Amino acid sequence: MERKNRIVVFGGTGYIGKHLVKASLSLGHPTFVYTRPLTSQTPPSKTQLCKDFTSMGVTLLQGELEYEEILEAIKKADIVISALAYPQVMDQLKIIDAIKVAGNIKRFVPSGFGAEEDRIKPLPPFQALLEKKMKIRREIEAAGIPYTSVSANCCAAYFVNYLLRPYEDVKNIVVYGNGEARAVLNYEEDIAMYTVKAANDPRTRNRVVIYRPPKNIVSQNELISLWEKKSGHSFSNTFILEEELVKQSQTLPSPQNIPVSILHSVFIRGDLVKFEIGEDDLEASELYPDYNYTSIDQLLDIFLLHLLPPASAAFG
Repeated sequence: MERKNRIVVFGGTGYIGKHLVKASLSLGHPTFVYTRPLTSQTPPSKTQLCKDFTSMGVTLLQGELEYEEILEAIKKADIVISALAYPQVMDQLKIIDAIKVAGNIKRFVPSGFGAEEDRIKPLPPFQALLEKKMKIRREIEAAGIPYTSVSANCCAAYFVNYLLRPYEDVKNIVVYGNGEARAVLNYEEDIAMYTVKAANDPRTRNRVVIYRPPKNIVSQNELISLWEKKSGHSFSNTFILEEELVKQSQTLPSPQNIPVSILHSVFIRGDLVKFEIGEDDLEASELYPDYNYTSIDQLLDIFLLHLLPPASAAFG
């Protein structure tokens, strides 16, 4: 059998990173996680996650985001996936330099599991973040490194929690704008699976892959209506107008002004679906039609299941 590509994940203990690690393992790849050294000051949750990874067969590579240490880690892999968070976006320049010197990497997937930075122009605080991502993309292209960039849009479980607050006893739901703008909400596990598949796919070399599965394109109003039907509850709505979000983006200090700018882009302007996916674009669910992704309808069922008491409790 052909040897599976070895994958190293930077930021593998983070929110999306841990899903990438598990997806890599489930697809049979020898998997490495580059992480800061574990100390007595490391949060217990991260320490436990690293123990879980080790028991699953992950190799932990501990080091700081310094060039020499990064280079040694990259030499052990065939594919590099970065899931570094926003504050570390520009540290990927060190990864690019190390990949150029190592000369063994078949594919680099830079961090940017969100909007397609080259095709939207949001409010300035969000735009500043996208410009950093664009700089990384241009540096990769200039370096001639084989890459796959991904536009995963919104992490669905995160935004369902944020928008609907299903685990809280809420009677009122905040709606941004008029609730009609459509967003793309993709389950985190599916984002990870699509990413690992794309990182190994010859068709995606030096291309951008957009994650826009048809069943995951939804407006806030549709999401709330669906949740009301499933949960059996009715909710009142508080509408936050566009002017208020624009004002907050201008007056809040950084980085607090970034989330409101993202909300404006996604849920008021509908930036994630404003541009058409043309014949030359690559869309994840079309690339991998045999992969059964989780629809928004199915994800809400998962949330509902977690809200229900165990059968023994339900029957006293």
